[in-house]
Amino acid sequence: MAQNTRILSTKVLLPNQKQFLLNANFSVVEADFIQVQYKSFELNNTNETLIFTSQNAVLSVLQNPKIETLKQKIVFCVGLKTKALLEENGFKVEAYTGYAADLAEIISLVYSDLSYTFFSGNLRRDVLPEMLKENGILFNEIEVYETILTPQKINSKFDGILFYSPSGVESYTKDNKITDEMCFCIGNTTAKALESITENIIIANQPSVENVIIQCINNFSHKL
Repeated sequence: MAQNTRILSTKVLLPNQKQFLLNANFSVVEADFIQVQYKSFELNNTNETLIFTSQNAVLSVLQNPKIETLKQKIVFCVGLKTKALLEENGFKVEAYTGYAADLAEIISLVYSDLSYTFFSGNLRRDVLPEMLKENGILFNEIEVYETILTPQKINSKFDGILFYSPSGVESYTKDNKITDEMCFCIGNTTAKALESITENIIIANQPSVENVIIQCINNFSHKL
């Protein structure tokens, strides 16, 4: 593996995640380009079925004093790690998918007779709620966290940049330009945020941080 491959992660990685890159002899710089702030909210008007599209939404809801009232409800979610977090905390997940659009499609085709409460963030994508509306599915939405952009200037040059959300792309590009760097994205919506900026985009096979890292390592190892 090349000794001089330089990677920027647009979020601070867990130690074991960073170690994968270090083991590949990459040099790694990490910085959090977004921050998450949990909000206070009421749980008085929740429907029979709950939707979570991120771990941040789960973590915020878990802090609510009335959390126990939710654990008997049907739960749908996006992401394997979101599912695991829910199950670790006493929820039973009826169905999960890798992407919000796929979850909305399953709900529309198979579970359209249920009513839903969608726990969201302030910068959530429109795909899921718009599909539910188009298909006449009863739902309400509770905003439980805020994503705050934390742009910062990076003066080093990198071979690859790891992106994990459209808001991360937005934050990074406020103070930095993307030229010939290879951009590794956690999913299609993140990649779409880069389409007007660069053609050097590789999307993870699975929407996980680990798979973004694997794609990065595989890409540069194949160029040796």
